[in-house]
Amino acid sequence: MYEHQQEAFEFMWKNLAGGIDLDELKSGARSDVIGGCVISHAPGTGKTRLSIIFIQTYMKVFPECRPVIVAPSGMLLTWEEEFRKWNVDLPIHNLNAADYSGKEDIAFRRLAAKENRNISLMRLVKLYSWVKGNSILGISYGLFKKLTADNSCDPKLSQVLLERPGLLVLDEGHTPRNERSLIWKALGKVKTEKRIILSGTPFQNNFGELYNIMCLVKPKFAEKISIRTSKKGQRKAEFFSDMQQDLLPEKNEGKGIWVSLTNHVTDDNAEEVRSILKPFVHIHSGNILNTLPGLRECVIELDPPPHQKDIIEKMEHIGSNVIFENEYKFSLASIHPSLVTYLNLSKEEETLLDRPLLEKQKLNPYIGVKTRFVMEVVRLCEALKEKVLIFSQYIQPLSMIKDQLIKLFNWSEGKEVLQMDGKIRTKYRQSSIDIFNDMESEARVLLASTKACCEGISLTGASRVVLLDVVWNPAVGRQAISRAYRIGQKKFVYTYNLMTSGTGERDKYDRQAKKDHLSKLVFSTEIDFTNVRKSSSQAKEEHSSKLISEDKILEEMTAHDKLKGMFLKIYYPPKGICA
Repeated sequence: MYEHQQEAFEFMWKNLAGGIDLDELKSGARSDVIGGCVISHAPGTGKTRLSIIFIQTYMKVFPECRPVIVAPSGMLLTWEEEFRKWNVDLPIHNLNAADYSGKEDIAFRRLAAKENRNISLMRLVKLYSWVKGNSILGISYGLFKKLTADNSCDPKLSQVLLERPGLLVLDEGHTPRNERSLIWKALGKVKTEKRIILSGTPFQNNFGELYNIMCLVKPKFAEKISIRTSKKGQRKAEFFSDMQQDLLPEKNEGKGIWVSLTNHVTDDNAEEVRSILKPFVHIHSGNILNTLPGLRECVIELDPPPHQKDIIEKMEHIGSNVIFENEYKFSLASIHPSLVTYLNLSKEEETLLDRPLLEKQKLNPYIGVKTRFVMEVVRLCEALKEKVLIFSQYIQPLSMIKDQLIKLFNWSEGKEVLQMDGKIRTKYRQSSIDIFNDMESEARVLLASTKACCEGISLTGASRVVLLDVVWNPAVGRQAISRAYRIGQKKFVYTYNLMTSGTGERDKYDRQAKKDHLSKLVFSTEIDFTNVRKSSSQAKEEHSSKLISEDKILEEMTAHDKLKGMFLKIYYPPKGICA
C-alpha cells in the first residue's frame, strides 16, 4: 500500500475497532468503542484497494462480521473486478446481479433448484450464503432502499439487511446526502454503527448535505458537536438567540450548532470546521498523483456561429423558467443547435424554429461550436495516437456526437467509438472500459455520461478529457477528470472545460469555483491548507501563450486560420482552484 493508504488503514482501525493492538481487541477490552469514519481521498488514489485490504483483515480478527458494500449498481461490478484482480479469497455476493457467482452455499442452491428460477429466489440464496458467514454482500443503493422499505414484500429479508450487517461500507458515500430521501432514512436504520463512507468528494453542494453525510456515518455526530462545544466553554447563546433556543428541539441542537458554525466559512474560520471533522475524517488531497506524468486543466470560452447564436437567443422564449428545464435547454443549445429538437415544445414555440432544417443538420458537427471543437480534437488526437474521453450530463449530445464521429471518420460503434451511459446495461460497461483502456485496441473515443462514469471507474486509456457542459456541483467535474487522471495513468492528461458565449455558462462556472474552494478549505490536510488559502488569494485568470504552446493540439487549433476565430478566451485556473 502507499503511505496514505497505510495511514488510512490505521485510522479506520482506531475508529471502528478502538485501536490497533490485536491482543487488546481479541480480549474485548475495547468492545465498547464503536463508530464510523469517512475516507475522503482524492478520486483515483486507491480507495477501493484500501477498503478491500481493510475488509480482509477485519474479517480475520472479527470472523463473525457480516460486511455489506452499498454502491451504485455499476460500481458493484468494479468491486467484483477488483476482488478478482487482487485474488481476494472472500466470496462477494452481488445482490443486483442477474446470475449466481458460483460461490454461493451449495446446500442453499440445491434447495432453490427445486423451485422455478427467479430473481427473488436467487437473492435469497445469495443473502443466506452471506448470513452463513465468511463472505461479503454487495447491493446497490436503489435495491437496498426497495428491499428495506416499510411496505417491502418480504419483511424478513428487510430485517436481515437492517440487523445482520456488522460492517457497512458506503461507496460514493455522498450519494445518500438528502435527509428527506428514502435511502438516507433506510441506511440510518441499519443496526451497526461500524460504518465507512468512501468519497473523493464528500462536499457536494453545501454544508447541510455534509452534515447529513456525517450523521449517516456517525449517528452520534450531532451529540459529538454539542459535547465538543460544551467542553470549549462556548455558550449556546453564541449560536442562537434565547428565543430560538427555547423553540429548538433537543434532537436538532447539534444541527443548529452546525448551521451557525458553517453559515459563513472563510479562509480564517475554516479551521474550526476542520477540527470537528478531523477525529473521524481521513483526508488525502491526492499528492500521490504528483507521481503521474501531469495534468493541465483549461477553460475555453467559445464563440458560436451565427445560426447557433440565433438558436441560443430563441431559447429565452422557449420553455418554462423552472431552473432545471432552463439549464437543460441552454446546455443543449450551447453544444449544437439541432439538439433543441429534443425539447418538448408547444405549437407556438415550434414556430420559432425551423425543425426540418435542424433535423437535416444533426450530422453536421460544424454548425455547433462545441461539436466542432470535439471533431478537431479527435482528428488531431488520431494523428498522435491519443484517446479522447468526452463527458456530458445528458445522453442526447453524446448520441449525436457518436453519430457525427461515425459519419465523419467512417468509424463503427463498439470499435473506434464507445458510449457509456445509464441506458447501457451494467454488465456491458466493464467490457467497454477494458476495450478503451487497451492501448492496442482500435477504440479512439469514449462518450460518457457523468452519472454512469462516476467515482471508482478507471479510464486511464484517455489522455484528453472534454467536459461539454458546466454543472452546479463542482464535484462532478473533478470526478469526471479523475476517470483519466488517476493511479495507472502513463500519459500527461489535458482537460478542456467548454463554455459557449451567451448561455450563462461562465457565471455558472464562477459559482461552481466558489463551491469548490469551500470544499478544499474544509477537506485539505494541514500541510496543504496554507497552499489552498494562498492559491485563493492569488486566483487570477491566466491566459498564457506558453501554456497553450505546451499543448500541441490546442496550439495547432488556435493557430489555424479557419479555427482560431471560434476561441474567445482560453485561461488556466490556478492549481487547486479549478473544479
